[in-house]
Amino acid sequence: MNNNSILDIKNLTISFGNKKRIVEVVHGISLHINENEIVGVVGESGSGKSITAMAILGLLPEKNTFIGGEIFFNKKDLLKKSKNNIRKLRGNDIAMIFQEPMTALNPSITCGNQVSEIIKLHLKYSTSKAKKETISLFEKVKLPRPREIYNSYPHQISGGQMQRVMIAMAIACKPKLLIADEPTTALDVTVQKEILLLLKEIQKETKMSMLFISHDLGLVSEIVDRVAVMYQGNIVEEGSAFQVFKIPKEDYTKALMASRPSLDVRLKELPTIASLADNSFKSIEITPQERALKHKYLYTKTPILEILNLKKEYYSNAGVFNKKKVLNAVNEVSFKVFEGETLGLVGESGCGKSTLGKAILQLEKATSGSIKYRGKELTELKSSELRKLRKEIQLIFQDPYSSLNPRMLIGEAIMEPMKVHNIGKNDRERKNKVLSILNRVELDDSYFNRYPHELSGGQRQRVGIARTIAMEPKLVVCDESVSALDISVQAQVLNLLNELKDDFGFTYIFISHDLAVVKFMADQLLVMKDGKIEEIGDADEIYANPTKKYTQKLIEAIPKGI
Repeated sequence: MNNNSILDIKNLTISFGNKKRIVEVVHGISLHINENEIVGVVGESGSGKSITAMAILGLLPEKNTFIGGEIFFNKKDLLKKSKNNIRKLRGNDIAMIFQEPMTALNPSITCGNQVSEIIKLHLKYSTSKAKKETISLFEKVKLPRPREIYNSYPHQISGGQMQRVMIAMAIACKPKLLIADEPTTALDVTVQKEILLLLKEIQKETKMSMLFISHDLGLVSEIVDRVAVMYQGNIVEEGSAFQVFKIPKEDYTKALMASRPSLDVRLKELPTIASLADNSFKSIEITPQERALKHKYLYTKTPILEILNLKKEYYSNAGVFNKKKVLNAVNEVSFKVFEGETLGLVGESGCGKSTLGKAILQLEKATSGSIKYRGKELTELKSSELRKLRKEIQLIFQDPYSSLNPRMLIGEAIMEPMKVHNIGKNDRERKNKVLSILNRVELDDSYFNRYPHELSGGQRQRVGIARTIAMEPKLVVCDESVSALDISVQAQVLNLLNELKDDFGFTYIFISHDLAVVKFMADQLLVMKDGKIEEIGDADEIYANPTKKYTQKLIEAIPKGI
């Protein structure tokens, strides 16, 4: 055992199953974290990163879970501690920032009270002192309107803001070890950068150690001292951040690095681990001439979608003298989307991106303005007419877990909307189609009979994409649809989305905080700030020559790596 280590994992094995069948998913890994050290863990979805983190905190279900090996925290084996002792450690000595804030936060308790309760429990603060400390933490993690958010419920704030509430909760008691599992997945690049700086500051101030799990290699390389690369339940490479990211030894690590979308060149296809392994990948760059021809073809056609002076207002009772306070989530927005185009929509958390997407889909009614799809005014359609259009206009959700019924098999969840819209002659034909689609998103036939809880975050996101594809839509709103995916699977899915666009003539509105991903996908780029359009135009041109300081700030915030 390392004398300086605060966490020492030795020959850890994790298996799931029953007496009839047990499947080992983590195969005897060893990893240590020293005091005052940040260690990163990267790897594909399903490689065992999050399961390892859950095992440290004793959060894996006791039934049908088998753990072997040793997990030493402060020289004491956590696997031998009682449930009560582990519970005392959680939030106090070891804290965790979870990947999906919507499922980790209690929907029936205000954000402020959820953080205050932890402070009162572990630090024995009074209610007023705990509230004051919580508001201070909200300010630290750059939450806008901290006093207002203190009294807000999780569903009333954006995904990025929920993640920041989770971070405030995790650092509330200044733990000795912080486990950050995809802590910035839902955050835009500018806030992501601020949160990284914040975590570094807190780490420097408190000397806490950190286990930083992420699929974003650029992000990991900017914060960690050492990094471990996981693949299929094994640690395949470990070393300093510089060594692993700049001079990797293993082919798998090299392939992970190559799968990142580039800001410098626009490729027709991203390299994937599979295509690099069998030497089938050919780096084909899209020339400016090809881009010009495509633009000429796209923008001489009739728009599939026209948005004119769109406005969406929300009202709250937080105004002075009981007057309702108006929040302009989308404020006089106008643009056109052309058939076969990918419109990239970027901006900071809370800028109105997702609200705009929901208004287009008629999931939220616009306050005023026009939304025309193929010449039809969507804001004036009856419910029955809208139902028919649901097949043509689809959404790939940001949070895959909350969009899937936990009691429904994956195959049934994909087949259900197909039945509603009469796609396929019978269940046999529909099932065959679903199996084919699952294979296209890199999921084998066995996933048809699995439940959402049996899948990793990235696998659930691919199911969401498969469900959308099954509807054969014409316009697809992708709301952070690859944010939960690790870098290698992300490359596969982005390539797949482009293939489907060519095969089926899809048109995309691609909403994301990841500007590198948007640059790879988008023909036209729309930058939003405070509910308004800040900048709009050709994606490559805006990246090369942003005219607004805000756009420049977004581009400069993209993690560049070591």
